[in-house]
Amino acid sequence: MTIKVNASRPAAHRKAIIFCCDTGYLPYASLAAEQILQSTPRHDFDICIAFNERPVRLPESLSHLNIRLLKVDIGTMFEGLRLDAGKSHDVYLRLALPQALREEYDRILYMDADIYVQSGDFSALMDCDLGPRPLAAVRDNIQWRTPTRRAMQFKRLGLPSAPYFNAGILLMDVHNYMASNLLEKCVDLGRKEASRMIRHDQNLYNSVLQGNWAELSPFWNWQYSWAARFFCDVQGPHVIHFIGNSKPWKDTDGQFPPRFRLHYSRFIRAHFPDHPDCHIPHSQLPPDGIRMRKMLIKHLLSSKAIGRYLGRFPTDLTVIK
Repeated sequence: MTIKVNASRPAAHRKAIIFCCDTGYLPYASLAAEQILQSTPRHDFDICIAFNERPVRLPESLSHLNIRLLKVDIGTMFEGLRLDAGKSHDVYLRLALPQALREEYDRILYMDADIYVQSGDFSALMDCDLGPRPLAAVRDNIQWRTPTRRAMQFKRLGLPSAPYFNAGILLMDVHNYMASNLLEKCVDLGRKEASRMIRHDQNLYNSVLQGNWAELSPFWNWQYSWAARFFCDVQGPHVIHFIGNSKPWKDTDGQFPPRFRLHYSRFIRAHFPDHPDCHIPHSQLPPDGIRMRKMLIKHLLSSKAIGRYLGRFPTDLTVIK
């Protein structure tokens, strides 16, 4: 599979944090990049934004972040893979990053753009020992409370239950990734089973690997759901991931704490004035409302299970291989 890369500047390090996004998500990826550099000022990695069909351009006001832009031309590599309505084949771009950049990087930390970075030593994370595994990730939140829960994609493909990860944060060991032919296996499965696949590359990865991946602490990908958000405030994870359709910048019913929206709004106004500003909800989620009560009950009932899950990671850099 031939991939062409056109970069805005040469690589400066052998490790990279890479976002894949279009103009619509560029402000959120840019804020995350700024937060990462604030969290790890003495860093030994590049920060990149990769794109294919939908190019991006950073404002001059963010030139201090020294973000490396990567035009990754994948040709027809992902033709035949299923797409949700309105999506382009760029949703599969992260699959191709190790092959596209194998001459420049030994480790790649892929990150979704819908994240909020609070802390964390990203240099130390990228140096973690993954053993022979091609990548490391955090379990999807469907298995935080019930580790043996069988993912819907596994059911549709007739696969047994296995550890299932969220692909929003992926630490890729480029050598092991290439040696395992992971890109080719995912594309082959995606074309063969296009009619039975759900969504995009997260299910391809999990279906091909079937547990052959290293597990990271949820501190690096805290999936912000109504069933775990209060635990998030207590634990203080490094990276908050706004999974699902609701985001702080389009919070119509006040589900998210205002601090997220205010930070995003200030950043957008300062650097992306032509980008739509955050939606301001009419009111915040009422403390005596039914949804709040359901959240409190869910947290109470799941507290022991979440405690067992978190207890598997003595430190934020514990890796289960």
